[in-house]
Amino acid sequence: MIGRRAFVTGLALGLLARPLTTHAQPAGKVYRVGILSSHSAGSLFAELLGQDLRDLGYVEGRNLALEWRSVEGTPEAFDDLAAELVRLKVDVIVASVPAAVFAAKRATTMIPIVMVNTPDPVQLGLVASLGRPGGNITGVTSLSVDLSVKQLQLLREAVPRAPRIAVLSNPTNPWHPLAVKGVEAGARSSDVQLQILQVRGPEEFDHAFAAMRREHSGAVLVLADPMAVFHRTHRSPTAGSEPRIAGSTRRRASPTGPITRTTASSR
Repeated sequence: MIGRRAFVTGLALGLLARPLTTHAQPAGKVYRVGILSSHSAGSLFAELLGQDLRDLGYVEGRNLALEWRSVEGTPEAFDDLAAELVRLKVDVIVASVPAAVFAAKRATTMIPIVMVNTPDPVQLGLVASLGRPGGNITGVTSLSVDLSVKQLQLLREAVPRAPRIAVLSNPTNPWHPLAVKGVEAGARSSDVQLQILQVRGPEEFDHAFAAMRREHSGAVLVLADPMAVFHRTHRSPTAGSEPRIAGSTRRRASPTGPITRTTASSR
């Protein structure tokens, strides 16, 4: 899990990258920060992000203007929103999920992009290396593939009698194929049977949970995804008819990093 100060440092680098490498800015400069996220401007993420910026001396209405663009469960909208931020000529783009980082990268090679909680950006092809990322992308990584493998281990310990564990992934999420491969490798080494299920939209959740019941999966690992997070109050691994299924997921509630939540219930 990344620390709060690590996030602040990454954001500060992104905010200062452009002014420090170009001409000196005039007094009274107001920085325009574009936020490309699955969270709304009224979310806890927004509240904590604002506090981190204030800690750095950036105050909205004084020397800071925030341009929030949220997809609210529809990640395919990231490209249009990223292009909109580029047209607004923001000083930096903060991208809170992998799909947002990819959209921002496609939209601009000039505006600094600060990635938050992005899993292994080297494997994803976003940066050349962690030490020397190159290009216009900086930020922090949560190394989510390793975390997903750890979640699988926790589920196995929480529900040792589960005949198999389902893995819920979104094939449109850029990092999910990597996470699935990592989880499959972890399952082989732990002698765990998996049921890999794909959910591209909220209308497919009920079908996925029905498939889990048919195959007698006793637990489900929900890979972190904006769509899954946005619809978590409407569709839950433990909701619906019996038998109930233990679940583990990651909630992106704040910029300080992912929170793993594991819930176990008897079948």
